[in-house]
Amino acid sequence: MPKSKVRKKDDSATARTVSRTPVKVKAAPSSTLYVSVMLGLMIIGLLWLVVYYLAAEQISWMNSLGAYNFLIGFGFMVVGLVMTMRWR
Repeated sequence: MPKSKVRKKDDSATARTVSRTPVKVKAAPSSTLYVSVMLGLMIIGLLWLVVYYLAAEQISWMNSLGAYNFLIGFGFMVVGLVMTMRWR
């Protein structure tokens, strides 16, 4: 079987191609405000649940929410935990 001819690469063509190797982008550290909001949301969620368990009978509006208190408390905590994914 005959061999195929080897073509010479044009140097100007290789210079125009874009490198496809991934480059790491160094991200700046998160601001203190971002970290404060993140931790604050998690603590607010925790406090909401603790207050609901301990004093739901004394706080009428919280008692009327019923099981939605779990949604509110865990909602705050989940938002804080989702924020940790962008924390640097």
